[in-house]
Amino acid sequence: MDEKIKKDDSDWKEELSPEEYHVTREKGTERAFTGKYWDFQGKGMYKCVCCGADLFDSETKFESGSGWPSFYRPAADEMIDEERDSSFGMVRTEVKCSKCGAHLGHVFDDGPKPTGLRYCINSAALKFEEKK
Repeated sequence: MDEKIKKDDSDWKEELSPEEYHVTREKGTERAFTGKYWDFQGKGMYKCVCCGADLFDSETKFESGSGWPSFYRPAADEMIDEERDSSFGMVRTEVKCSKCGAHLGHVFDDGPKPTGLRYCINSAALKFEEKK
């Protein structure tokens, strides 16, 4: 992987929409069933909205019923960092882009085979590139 991307908050605010900034830089979340990709069925690659890193292949997307895009594996393990999150009285595993540190969502162990994982990701943290 290339070098990690470091920017000031002011730079991120200039590059991202207010919602993208809130989700990716302030560890926010979008409301369930409101993001542009929760029910999207395109074929291609979901990339980090902040830095463009390949995060999730559409082949690993599944309908979880959660209201957020859900995937059972990242495009490459080294593109995702995981960190303990004990906010809001819960203990969860936060998922971040390893290239730029963007908050993406959380991973849970209630997903489908073959991994048993459910990467529950905010649409605002993603941009989609269709397969050509």
